Amino acid sequence: MKNRKVLIIDDEQDFGMLMKRFFSQKNYDVYVAHNISDGMKLLDEQKPDIIFLDNNLPDGYGWDKTDFILSTYPHTQLNLISALNVPKTSASTFRILEKQMLLKELPKMFL
Repeated sequence: MKNRKVLIIDDEQDFGMLMKRFFSQKNYDVYVAHNISDGMKLLDEQKPDIIFLDNNLPDGYGWDKTDFILSTYPHTQLNLISALNVPKTSASTFRILEKQMLLKELPKMFL
């Protein structure tokens, strides 16, 4: 059986390691990028089932890629994450999650 894939695009290395550990323990294949450019390459190469995309990245705003990701990879679960100025939405095609809350909520969302 093929493992599901998770892509984490976030410049905070500690956060990426925590996420990688969590999903690896659940038998996901986990890929981590620390900027948009590397993240978009991994997205194209790996075609993950789940993406966690930070907004403030060294090479721009990750959330600017939302429309592209949703239209190009419609079956991927997109989770937008940020520690700052997180807008609220009821959109069903993606989630917006606050980093502090995210680590507490992961076990409930991805078992």
